[in-house]
Amino acid sequence: MSDQVEPGADPDAGDVTYRIRREGGGVFRSAVAAWKRRPWLRRFAYVCLAGLLGLGVFWVILTKDLPSTDKLADYQPPLPTMVRGIDGQIVYSYARERRVQLRFVDFPRPLIDAYLAAEDKTFWTHGGVDYTGLAGAVVDYASKFGSGSRARGGSTITQQVAKNILIGDEYSVTRKLKEMIVARRIESVLTKQQILELYLNEIPLGRQSFGVQAAARAYFDKDVDQLDLHEAAFLAILPKAPERYGRAKFLDMAIARRNYVLDQMVANGWATPAAAAEAKAMPLGLKPRRAERYDPSIGYFIEETRRRLIGRFGENAEDGPLSVYSGGLWVRTSLDTGLQGPVRDALRAGLLRYHGNRGWVGPLAHFDDMDTWQTQLIVANLSIDYNDWRIGVIISRSGSSGQIGFSDGSVAELTGIPDKARVGDVLAAAPVRSGTYAVRSIPEVSGGMMIEEPSTGRILAMQGGFDSGLGSFNRATQAERQPGSTIKPFVYATGLMYGMTPATQVLDGTFCVYQGAALGNKCFRNFGGGGGGTHTMRWGLEQSRNLMTVRIANDTGMSRVVKTFHNVGIGDYKPYLSFALGAGETTVNRMVNAYSALANNGVQFPASVIDYVQDRNGKVVWRGDDRRCMSCNMAEWDGKPMPRIPRRGKQVLDPDTAYQTVHMLEGVVTRGTAVTLRDLGLPLFGKTGTTSGPTDVWFVGGSQQYVAGVYLGYDNPRSLGGYAQGGRIAAPIFKQVVTATKDRWSRQPFVAPAGIRMVRIDRVSGKQVMGAEPSDDPKAAIIWEAFKPDTEPKRYTAQDEFTRKRDALVAEIRAARADRIAPPRADTGSAPADFVQEQGGLY
Repeated sequence: MSDQVEPGADPDAGDVTYRIRREGGGVFRSAVAAWKRRPWLRRFAYVCLAGLLGLGVFWVILTKDLPSTDKLADYQPPLPTMVRGIDGQIVYSYARERRVQLRFVDFPRPLIDAYLAAEDKTFWTHGGVDYTGLAGAVVDYASKFGSGSRARGGSTITQQVAKNILIGDEYSVTRKLKEMIVARRIESVLTKQQILELYLNEIPLGRQSFGVQAAARAYFDKDVDQLDLHEAAFLAILPKAPERYGRAKFLDMAIARRNYVLDQMVANGWATPAAAAEAKAMPLGLKPRRAERYDPSIGYFIEETRRRLIGRFGENAEDGPLSVYSGGLWVRTSLDTGLQGPVRDALRAGLLRYHGNRGWVGPLAHFDDMDTWQTQLIVANLSIDYNDWRIGVIISRSGSSGQIGFSDGSVAELTGIPDKARVGDVLAAAPVRSGTYAVRSIPEVSGGMMIEEPSTGRILAMQGGFDSGLGSFNRATQAERQPGSTIKPFVYATGLMYGMTPATQVLDGTFCVYQGAALGNKCFRNFGGGGGGTHTMRWGLEQSRNLMTVRIANDTGMSRVVKTFHNVGIGDYKPYLSFALGAGETTVNRMVNAYSALANNGVQFPASVIDYVQDRNGKVVWRGDDRRCMSCNMAEWDGKPMPRIPRRGKQVLDPDTAYQTVHMLEGVVTRGTAVTLRDLGLPLFGKTGTTSGPTDVWFVGGSQQYVAGVYLGYDNPRSLGGYAQGGRIAAPIFKQVVTATKDRWSRQPFVAPAGIRMVRIDRVSGKQVMGAEPSDDPKAAIIWEAFKPDTEPKRYTAQDEFTRKRDALVAEIRAARADRIAPPRADTGSAPADFVQEQGGLY
């Protein structure tokens, strides 16, 4: 039975199986026998096994830290932040490298072909590694081994993408192996078009440019779609040696390399011989290296914007994907270039007027090592944009003449060198004739100015000193100064909130504070001395009377006054009477924002320079106005009341109080300390300020459309001179701005809140007048005054006139008697020591 074959079975199957087992067993037995008899076979096997194990370990070590290529699909190259002004025009970019990102479809075909001809002619067919080119690179590496020369890379464009973005530029065999592995992986996750797009956007091409669009701008001042064939071929040679081919001394080498690329384009059928011949006949045509030029008047505004952006998003890539110098942000600011230029010019003119003929005030810096003066001057990064002035360093002198060196390495003759100047001093100079410069003086006094839009809080213009190229310290936002009398309107506003009116009579008389047995009484005084009688609050504010101000503060309560200061954002002060005269420190920024609340009927918006920020794809990632209306985009009306966007501003002052204060401050312009502005013929309000010393002079004010603030003073406070006053020095700066931009200032009068009642009063007594009308005369006896409901004064009578004249006569008699009794005082040339001076009080 066992010998029978089942039906359908192969009769030789059993024999085949048997032969396989028999012969396999024989081979195995033969191998075992050979293994035992031949030692060399065992050694060879061990060597092969060790080699395989070593190769495996090497592969693991080589690939364990390789970056993932998956992130290339979503790769975001570092891009600069672009800044737009209020009109949407680009005004600046925060960039340390030139970069512009394009899509593949934006690259012209001749430019792509030029790069393929120069770098990787088999790009469209290889899988990431060109083994023929690699073999040539290996031979070249072997021939140069130990010579110190760098072998040619033999890298494909895909390998260069791996090197530039993922691996780095280390010169080693292991880096090349890693590059090959990553290149193969890149080809598996990206298309050829995506790889080329990455390459053409990221390749470093010299002159701080990365990518072909930035390079086209840097070398030819063109966009990529405007390049001629010879220009595209030149850009294609730059990856090999960007800093060499872009220099004039390597002109012949660059032309030879460019022509080689053109020949390769012809050989590959990417250009006709005629087109290549025409391109070869062209010169390189490179534009001189140049820095990006922006309006220099915006320097302080742009730096303030940069500080705020860095505080919110970070500076560099490691700080996050939206960093200022790599996040590719688009920033819309409130910068109004139509106001910024006049603000810069007006502040400069004011500084120069005050400086007058004071002469040279000292160097901007000093270098001890004159062997490296050019390097030190470049590192100092000082510049000036005023007329044709330049910043340089004295490199030699003989008497009042010598030589000056500039950061570009040029040297010129220098005349008018001051006696105190010495070799190594950095200063400003202006050309007086060909090859000769003369020393110029930059004012030592400085200051800051700002314009804000009260209805939004947007800062439209800002100037923080003479020139932002001389230093980034912004005196409009960073300098803490005493505001002087510009703080008085908020003292008066507090009085109005607690029962007083603009017509309330206040004594302009001696006001002393008892300081204890040791110190006795310390008394306030008016600027220029004097005083006496009672006057309306309006008159006291218009004439900036210190004694009336401290009396109002005292009667109202200093705790209430400093609360008002806090509410409008001026500062947090203790309830001391000296703060009612501006002894506390604040900034132009905070004062302008506080006055904006007055102009906006008590509603205040945060002072801002940034409207909103977009990422590189256009998505808004931050906005200054963060209000939301969740129901505004409903597809259909749900029958409920119409959605309302919440009001953004904060009511920091009662609307009626704010308007009353502004109405009084209009009188400061009409007949008070800022009367120099009256001939502008515009509805303006404002207040001057002069600090004790005087060390600072101020003006803050404007209209319901624009509010501005300006101060002048030394960075290390010292006296400006006895003649210095806010109305004489600071107010004319504001006037120059308004004059230069007058067509932008509205002639519409200030709009009063609904509750205000306008009443005709006698300007001197504050009593209501019937049967007479106010006139346009600034010194008119009858004026319109703003009152809250049910606070109007009584009618003016003949008895009132008699009483007023009697009180004035009595005040004059008392003043004359006090002068006769007072002991003579030695004239020391300085202001008398009193409470105002000792407590840092202000005029």
